[in-house]
Amino acid sequence: MTDMHPAAERGFTTQEFEQRTQAAQKIMAGRGLDALLLTTEPEVRYFTGFDTIFWLSPTRPWFVVIPASGAPVAVIPEIGAPSMALTWVSDIRTWLAPQPEDDGISLLADTLRELMPGGGTLGVPMGHETHVRMPAADFRKLQENLGGIRLADGTDVVRSLRMVKSESEIAKIARICSIASSAFEDLPNHIRAGDTERQAFAKFKISLLQHGADDVPYLVGSSGPGGFADVINRPTDRVIADGDMLLLDTGSLWGGYSCDFDRNYAFGHAADAAKQAYDLAWRATEAGLQAARPGITTTDLWGVMAKVLEDGGCTGHQIGRMGHGLGMQVTEWPSLMPGDNTMIEEGMVLTLEPGFAFGGNKMMLHEENIVIRADGAELLSRRAPRELPIIS
Repeated sequence: MTDMHPAAERGFTTQEFEQRTQAAQKIMAGRGLDALLLTTEPEVRYFTGFDTIFWLSPTRPWFVVIPASGAPVAVIPEIGAPSMALTWVSDIRTWLAPQPEDDGISLLADTLRELMPGGGTLGVPMGHETHVRMPAADFRKLQENLGGIRLADGTDVVRSLRMVKSESEIAKIARICSIASSAFEDLPNHIRAGDTERQAFAKFKISLLQHGADDVPYLVGSSGPGGFADVINRPTDRVIADGDMLLLDTGSLWGGYSCDFDRNYAFGHAADAAKQAYDLAWRATEAGLQAARPGITTTDLWGVMAKVLEDGGCTGHQIGRMGHGLGMQVTEWPSLMPGDNTMIEEGMVLTLEPGFAFGGNKMMLHEENIVIRADGAELLSRRAPRELPIIS
């Protein structure tokens, strides 16, 4: 298959990892943090380039420490040493895991005391959309072995850096958005009324991979007569019939970065209510595209889309927001919603995702992916058709 998607290189230069680390250390210094402890896959990968699906196994913990200066230090199971050695990280400390009685905790505590000989404050991401990836008992044991080292919330360090993407990150997201756009555009050639949801989803996943996606970890949606009531369901054996609507929403990956957008289809014909709901969602998204730019807040951007929906007579939905950040994960900071109030900056990658209820218990959801440039929004996904696509 001819590669028709934007050029992007896999991986990152050592210089980019150095810049990320130095930027983190500058923020850490401003917040009084003497080191930063990272325990989750995206945080470790962001600062090191360590990329493995072995994170799917819950057996072993993995630790990376960002010191006040210098390169990160990896404290990881021995099985991961060869892969970590392929990154720019040279200080790799290992233990033979799993050891439930002491699964790297004493080694990590020794490392932290070495890097913080005078004690001080250790940052640990503790806020929304973060977690500590180790057993709670091990985290308590670590705290007991830190001596004069105090813990503080380090969420702002990773949050502020990861929300604004480099051009190399944006290129990877643009590539997977183009791949998914091609698969969506090609889908009417492969699915028909009479397919089950499971068959339609499988055909779409195969198409995504054939168009160039590395993986399709997130694929949800549903079907129903004239609409659908669930937007996060796995496919079922329900047979799609004429007059049905189908929603497919994918977070596919290329080069470790994700897209996240959906498309809606009708089979045979579409009910007037479905056409009107699609039109309203499309126009709300268009308003968001025109409004998105540096200097407004996420709440402002939510309000622009919400006004279009309200003017169209729709207000209620179960989603809670109308978009979010996008990058290594299918959902990242910030949220487009009342009260988030994050200032939108150049380089942020966002989803625009207006959704609402119509016709009783039916839902309409529309989503596009954008990057914020100095003069406004640049589409990364190819814009959905102006009118609801009908598959004959």
